[in-house]
Amino acid sequence: MSGRPQPNLLLCLSSPWQEKPRSRRPRYSPLTGTFQKIVWRSLGKSAIFAITFTQREEVGMGDQMLIRDVPPRVRTWIESERRARKMSQKEFVIEALEKVCEGLQPTLFDGIATPRQSIPESVPFTFIDLFAGVGGLRIGFQRAGGRCVFSSEWDKNAQKTYLKWFGEEPRGDIREIKPKDIPSHDILVAGFPCQPFSLAGVSKKNSLGRAHGFKCLTQGTLFFDLINIIELKRPPAITLENVKNLKSHDQGRTWNVIKSNLEEQDYWVFDEVLDAADFGVPQHRERVFMVCFDKRLFLTKPEFHFPKPLTARAKLRDILDPSPPDRYTLTDHLWEYLQGYAKRHAEKGNGFGFGLADLDGITRTLSARYYKDGSEILIPQPRKNPRRLTPREAARLMGFDIEVASFLGFKGELPIVVSDMQAYRQFGNAVVPAVSTAVAKEITKVLCAHFVESGRSLLKEAVPVGR
Repeated sequence: MSGRPQPNLLLCLSSPWQEKPRSRRPRYSPLTGTFQKIVWRSLGKSAIFAITFTQREEVGMGDQMLIRDVPPRVRTWIESERRARKMSQKEFVIEALEKVCEGLQPTLFDGIATPRQSIPESVPFTFIDLFAGVGGLRIGFQRAGGRCVFSSEWDKNAQKTYLKWFGEEPRGDIREIKPKDIPSHDILVAGFPCQPFSLAGVSKKNSLGRAHGFKCLTQGTLFFDLINIIELKRPPAITLENVKNLKSHDQGRTWNVIKSNLEEQDYWVFDEVLDAADFGVPQHRERVFMVCFDKRLFLTKPEFHFPKPLTARAKLRDILDPSPPDRYTLTDHLWEYLQGYAKRHAEKGNGFGFGLADLDGITRTLSARYYKDGSEILIPQPRKNPRRLTPREAARLMGFDIEVASFLGFKGELPIVVSDMQAYRQFGNAVVPAVSTAVAKEITKVLCAHFVESGRSLLKEAVPVGR
């Protein structure tokens, strides 16, 4: 090298850093030169400062940049900004420094502390509804401010209900949909099929000598269809719902496969078993929820918390019809059979049998097989055989009540457009809207906090305010 010494810039971060009185005499640089320290901005316990020095000609080194112990807030800001502008880290940092030198960006590195902004309760966002059923998850995320941009459900009868309630017919089998044809979205929401992982489903498949879980070729691989979509679309957040038994199925191996797949996709994974009885419905219904956040956007683990239970519980009698039709009362033959079945299993020490509900308490879990005999939830009647729930009562037991109907624009109750058998199956497979709403609101808190901290939204596209 020849000519005058080359100027160099060393960008450092000291944590914690305390400014010392300037020395009249320049300090010696390990890179052979002298430098002067310039403080740009203090960030909590850390400080970013620049060091310029004059390098001796014989060193032979070009411009240098050193960054140490960058605070999470700064890393998040750099990543968010550079990705949005499709720049490398080096390009973005250099541009930011140039703007500082030109005085075009005084709010980034000046010494004035920025007042903390209040975090809003929600932001508009987009989501997709996969394995949608009748839309229990969708209702929750719409209540939290979201707009559904795509839905998928293979069951034709569930499609009829979904069309009536939401005004759109979901696409069919997810295996026949190319991930590239799914719109970009902010949150992927999916209640992937329960049967391959449920106790009832495992028992049935074992008795038939059929595979279950991920060995089931017809449904077990549907989770991997989800992974393909996640891999291509990279939604900032994901919400998955399944039966509680998912965590213990196949001695925990199924759960480990699911969780490891999500973590391999570079997502933070949170999970919790939530009971619908804690969220305003008179039914014991435990389901596991998985909430995930993209590590490439959330560089540190987000402050996400699952919703807390309500203090008061609903009572079964509050959702019952005063005068249900007689056709829902069990026949003498069926009632005698159920009592005999329960007695035989009790003598063997098993707990199998019918469930006579406490009108001032909560019920057992409503299952998709309820249409067969209604044995898990029987309503006692004075001087009569017990009865099944009506489809309307089953809807209310799942939280599809008049409040939800009003939210979806209906006067009175939600319309039931399928047969009793199909209605029982649909509600038995559904997600309780009150639970999905509570989870969705906690997710939006994280999105809002990220927006305030980073100054940039994660939204994939502009979302109009309102539904």
